[in-house]
Amino acid sequence: MSTEEPAAGVARGDDDRTVDLSDDFVVLPEQTSDDTDHGWGERSVGNDDWLLDQRPPHWD
Repeated sequence: MSTEEPAAGVARGDDDRTVDLSDDFVVLPEQTSDDTDHGWGERSVGNDDWLLDQRPPHWD
């Protein structure tokens, strides 16, 4: 890789371009919309209390 500047009028290649990799540069989101409860068609209210009430007696 050369550190010399290309001559005027010469197209620069991909190896010569500057890429911004700062913290505010986002390639992909952290979570997609289909990776949420709403995306799966689930209700936002959980049923944990009901599931805990349905435990078999030998689990107590």
